[in-house]
Amino acid sequence: MSFRIVISRFLVLFLLVSCAKNVEKKDYTLKGGVFGTTYKITYLEADKNYQKEIDSLFEVVNNSVSTYIPDSDISRINKGEKNVKVDAIFKEVLEKSKIIYKQTDGFFDPTVGNLVNVYGFGPEKELLDITEEVINEELKYVGLDKVSLKNQVIVKGDPKVYLDFNSIAKGFGIDVIARFLESKNIKNYMVEIGGEIRAEGVKKNGKPWLIQLVNPVDVNTGYKTINLSGKSMATSGNYRKFKVTDDGKKYVHTINPKTGLATESNLLSASVIAPLDCADVDAYATAFMAMGLQKTKAFLEDYKNIEVILLFSDKDGNLNEYSTNTHN
Repeated sequence: MSFRIVISRFLVLFLLVSCAKNVEKKDYTLKGGVFGTTYKITYLEADKNYQKEIDSLFEVVNNSVSTYIPDSDISRINKGEKNVKVDAIFKEVLEKSKIIYKQTDGFFDPTVGNLVNVYGFGPEKELLDITEEVINEELKYVGLDKVSLKNQVIVKGDPKVYLDFNSIAKGFGIDVIARFLESKNIKNYMVEIGGEIRAEGVKKNGKPWLIQLVNPVDVNTGYKTINLSGKSMATSGNYRKFKVTDDGKKYVHTINPKTGLATESNLLSASVIAPLDCADVDAYATAFMAMGLQKTKAFLEDYKNIEVILLFSDKDGNLNEYSTNTHN
């Protein structure tokens, strides 16, 4: 073999190895709409744009637990269809819900779905005639202990029990994307869907991922900057999503599973920050809004890993804050 041939082969091999070693990594920011809101996903030093894969993951989550998709697993179950075998997503969301349902003494309860629909916050969006009798009737079907999973099939204590995972599914969708990015060895990212966020690592400049909490009194302004690196955050509040009847009655989207009421309290928003799955903090934020200020403060005595910022109004209407003061 001639020296020229050997050199040529060596150069080809060198170029192939060099190309393999020098795959250009890029930073990506993806934006779009999902779960009835918008998303923004930023991830650094990645081999490719994972938009198609992420879209597919969103579709899988929707097809499992979205009440807004008529033929999703949860919609089929709510309609009374028998023997619907649920997937791993549905199973994990249900298991997480069961845990937080017990921890919060039922203040987080995805079986408030019938009441959500009565108040017009469900897929139909029609505010029904709300009376004490109507509420008491629907309360009969509230209680996550009425729901179990056997051989991948949901079993309900009463056919009228209506599951609604919207207060945890958005956070879980974020977790699904975060897990996917981590499976691709991406160490620096932030996933935000409709204000719920999970972040890991640092930004391009080496600084932590910082977000600004919304001021519930003036939603166009920021309230406080929070370091979210290595944490998830979810905020629940009644300052944006509410309905007012013709006779002036105001109903907020947070429904108390104990009373069936959707009335406004002095607690304006609950932001939960913790090194947990975003699904968990999403559920806790919902529970705290239902609990109210004093019950939430008592709950936090036993859960020191959960950080909160609770914004509430005093008797004079002034904005006040209760915070664990460990989030900065």
